[in-house]
Amino acid sequence: MPISSVAEGGNKSFTISLSLLLSIEILLFVNGLAGSPPLPTVPSGCGRAPYKAACEYMLSSALTADHLPQNPGELFDHSVKFSMSQVLSARAIAYNLSLYYAKAHTHTHLLDSMNDCLELLDDSLDQLANVVNRKKTAESIDDVQTWLSAALTNQVTCLETLENRKFKVEKGVMDGAAQNLSHFISNTLTLYMSSKPKGAAGGHRRLLSDGFPAWVLTPERKLLEASVGEIEASAVVAKDGSGTHKSIGEAVAFAASLAGGGRTVVHITAGVYHENLKFSTKQKNVMLVGDGKGKTVIVGDRNSEDGWTTFQSATVAAMGDGFIARDITFVNSAGPAKHQAVALRVGSDKSVIFRCSIVGYQDTLYTHSKRQFYRETDIYGTVDFIFGNSAVVFQNCNIYVRKPSSGRDNFITAQGRSSPDENTGISIHNCKISAASDLAPVKHKFSTYLGRPWKQYSRTIIMQSFLDDVIHPSGWSPWSGNFGLKTLYYGEYMNSGPGASTSGRVKWPGYRASLTPVEAQGFTVAGFIAGHLWLPSTGVSFDSGLLG
Repeated sequence: MPISSVAEGGNKSFTISLSLLLSIEILLFVNGLAGSPPLPTVPSGCGRAPYKAACEYMLSSALTADHLPQNPGELFDHSVKFSMSQVLSARAIAYNLSLYYAKAHTHTHLLDSMNDCLELLDDSLDQLANVVNRKKTAESIDDVQTWLSAALTNQVTCLETLENRKFKVEKGVMDGAAQNLSHFISNTLTLYMSSKPKGAAGGHRRLLSDGFPAWVLTPERKLLEASVGEIEASAVVAKDGSGTHKSIGEAVAFAASLAGGGRTVVHITAGVYHENLKFSTKQKNVMLVGDGKGKTVIVGDRNSEDGWTTFQSATVAAMGDGFIARDITFVNSAGPAKHQAVALRVGSDKSVIFRCSIVGYQDTLYTHSKRQFYRETDIYGTVDFIFGNSAVVFQNCNIYVRKPSSGRDNFITAQGRSSPDENTGISIHNCKISAASDLAPVKHKFSTYLGRPWKQYSRTIIMQSFLDDVIHPSGWSPWSGNFGLKTLYYGEYMNSGPGASTSGRVKWPGYRASLTPVEAQGFTVAGFIAGHLWLPSTGVSFDSGLLG
């Protein structure tokens, strides 16, 4: 019986039937991995694959295809299309489970988790479709690596959102689907890195003189730098009724309905707005313009203690590419005792956060995936308060460490790179890291670290920044035992201030106390998040990205 037809039921037999059918589906899949038939002569592309059984299973599917892959490029193409088919299968499982939980009304938290996975799987389909159509959609060779890194991150996030949901076998089925899918996509990323032209991702990359990445095109530069009066907004939000809408959600929905397909600009006038906003993968090129930090404030209080997943706890979440926000304060007011509580989550490619303030405690800013740029923005938090697996650069930002719950340490970053082939990491450049006003009087009673390795290949760079004495002399903290200490990439370069001395830093194999200028250049705005798309398009002057 098809799973979808079972979903009409609502009694105990439905639960048993659904569990049985989903378990059979996954068991057949896993047995397929273990018992793939012998393969004819194929390229040795699986030799470097991190998950060889999954790679061989993927290759076995080519036996029924019209054309067996004969070279690394064809093998990569087949792997991408095979991964897309597996995303569709996983999405069917998640969809049917979400229908069941919605009908049952007894597993609301599992429903939230399945909805997270559905949203992430939809985004993965978009990323893989971009790869399939890369001859039309890619502007640089780094785009493909970004799309595959994001698709992999999505599966890791799905697994995380399910991790603490201790319910029936159905959750285990979804766990299995997401885990297997993460193996297929990880292998696909490795195949891409093995088959792309040598030296294709290198080269000298530069910034435009105004400090923005070159993918911030001239119209967006004007919007970022223009006064509010000069901006022609699609909608204006004002609590006193003087605009087109009183709520941000209504204004965004209205603006999105307008024909044209260009940038959607919503001006949010001064005021405190208690709303939770979510921009899906399909909602691209949204720009939110406020009246200034502390003037336009968006507040939510969702948190893990009240049952929200970390992914859905965000006050504002943006997945659609080209998201821009300026002159706004984003707040999660849940407080330190509520643990994970995100103020802003961004999974938008080529996104810019400019002159904003992002305020919370644990997990304040979720830089989930893709390429992101933050400038002149203040970030407040305690535990892992800048985290995620995007390729992100913070430039000219203030990072404020707040007073944590009693007995807890502070960790500024928790970067989530799970594969050495991902082009992701956190780069903090020309920023100031200091104690917030509530921590400053008691900062020596708490230990504050620059970061800890959330995932095995965690990558974080602090360079040409000011570090005050809130930073512990060892600088960095382990996550658990020796996990990731050999495979992480943590580095510092030409920092200043009382917390910048590296003489007492950790001695981990993956830590670099002093990067070379060439290494540091690779983590500037120019070198890290734009690839060779970041080339001059006008006659303005350029610089290399590093100060001096």
